[in-house]
Amino acid sequence: MTPHLDALRGIVGAQGLITDSGARQSYEMPQRHGAGKAAAVLRPASTGEVSQVLAYCTRHRLRVIPQGGNTGLVGASTPDASGTELVLSLSRLNKVIEVDAANRTVSVDAGVRLSALNAALEPHGLWFPIDLGSDPAIGGMIATNTGGARFIRYGDVRRNLCGIEVVLADKQGTVLKLGSGLRKDNTGLDLKQLFVASNGALGVITRAELEVHRRPQQTAGALLVPRDDDAILELLTALETGAGEYLSAFEGMSQGVLEHVLRHFPRLTNPFGRNPIPDYSVLVELSRSWVSREGEQTLEDVLARCIEPLLASGLLRDAYIGREKNLWDLRHSLSEGLRSTGQVVGFDLAVRRADIPRFRSHMKALLAAQFPDFQICDFGHIGDGGLHFNLLAQAPADAARVAALRNFVIEELVQKFGGSFSGEHGLGRANQDWYDRYKPAQQRRLAGAIQRLFATGELGAIHFGDQDKKP
Repeated sequence: MTPHLDALRGIVGAQGLITDSGARQSYEMPQRHGAGKAAAVLRPASTGEVSQVLAYCTRHRLRVIPQGGNTGLVGASTPDASGTELVLSLSRLNKVIEVDAANRTVSVDAGVRLSALNAALEPHGLWFPIDLGSDPAIGGMIATNTGGARFIRYGDVRRNLCGIEVVLADKQGTVLKLGSGLRKDNTGLDLKQLFVASNGALGVITRAELEVHRRPQQTAGALLVPRDDDAILELLTALETGAGEYLSAFEGMSQGVLEHVLRHFPRLTNPFGRNPIPDYSVLVELSRSWVSREGEQTLEDVLARCIEPLLASGLLRDAYIGREKNLWDLRHSLSEGLRSTGQVVGFDLAVRRADIPRFRSHMKALLAAQFPDFQICDFGHIGDGGLHFNLLAQAPADAARVAALRNFVIEELVQKFGGSFSGEHGLGRANQDWYDRYKPAQQRRLAGAIQRLFATGELGAIHFGDQDKKP
């Protein structure tokens, strides 16, 4: 590897190459599962350097793992244990943020963190409303198509993507610019969408143009306690009807996860006071993008008018209307608090919205009978069918037990509910086996053919970089 590292150092410079084992650790350590070992970490500072790196590595058949903010949970952004893979970190591509307030778009380097982007947008009264518990890089958000807690109002990254600059892993390191600030462009295939949720398999995104939104100026929130699981979707439908486009979040949280988080973080406000924590709660948010107008009904009044008939009908057992910041502090602490409690077996699932209560009830019964040593501590984005189905081990469980549990849950999900084993975390080593097992072979072959197309840069007589040839 030494001659290759010397050559790569010539491309990215001394600051762009990390070989020291101690300095590599933060790039080798994933958020979950086992850490890997990299041959080196490459940190290019421009699209041109990314292009040269990928061209060199492709010509010499060196394996490259693209990495954004390294906040993923499926082992897609970290190397394996072989010590032969190169991590390509985009952490130095973090300087460009160009805001077009009139067009309501922003051009941003792929290594820019979500928090930095929103800080730059705030003076313009704008934000990128993909709400997450972590602080990922924009390129990684595109590569995994993140959704988050406000998907019901704003959608996922795909819905807010206007254009990308991407470097292909071919022998030329081809740079493509796909899309622009236009919201309407039907002059051909929307090729940029191929790279959304591609997990870096087709190329490395180095820059993006995103649609951004008016920052909310009014908000109201409440924690609702449904009568039972069957009432959850009726509540969602009632709020979508009563609050309309003001509804910006509908987030479910189970008793198990709330108990552990409130116990672990005593600084958090317990919204239930001295009352028992209910079996399931739903955080609801309404928002508007303008300041309050004279004579206008407040969002608190809108929310109260929606809640009153639900309480009267019995669909709601209770409703806790408090400081919205406290509710979101609680919601954003769930993952960290649960991980700090013990051994967690986490799943990033998606089903049809109407199937969430049925899936939860189904799994409660099955797990109580077959895996009683695990407690359900789930939460999720009910408005879009996303479910973070976390199971907490009552006592340390060995690898075989955990593997059996994982396979059991996914088989039930896919076979009986037609669900997805990766709702928003993408694909990586942690869920590769399920992709091989449950993704239809025809779709896997087609995805592989598209990947080979971008790697070779040619399909029939079409060649990237050769503008004169016609198909």
